[in-house]
Amino acid sequence: MENQEKLAVIEKVRQIIETRIRPALQADGGDISFVEMTDDMVVNVRLHGACGTCPRAQMTLKQGVEVAIRNEVPEIKEVNAVGF
Repeated sequence: MENQEKLAVIEKVRQIIETRIRPALQADGGDISFVEMTDDMVVNVRLHGACGTCPRAQMTLKQGVEVAIRNEVPEIKEVNAVGF
């Protein structure tokens, strides 16, 4: 993937996080931030607040965040949480 294409995908992922995912998590006392997208199309995010300590954080990540991102950007292979 060319750098320009990669930047476009990153921007799309960031928009999904900011407009669709982040407000829902903030409503429950948590938060999320984009960390990076690897060359093999894996998105790394950081969960904050209530999401960082919630026992259901992994379920939220995989069944909520990952599904939402992959529905809009099918090139993304996986979403992982780092540093929580």
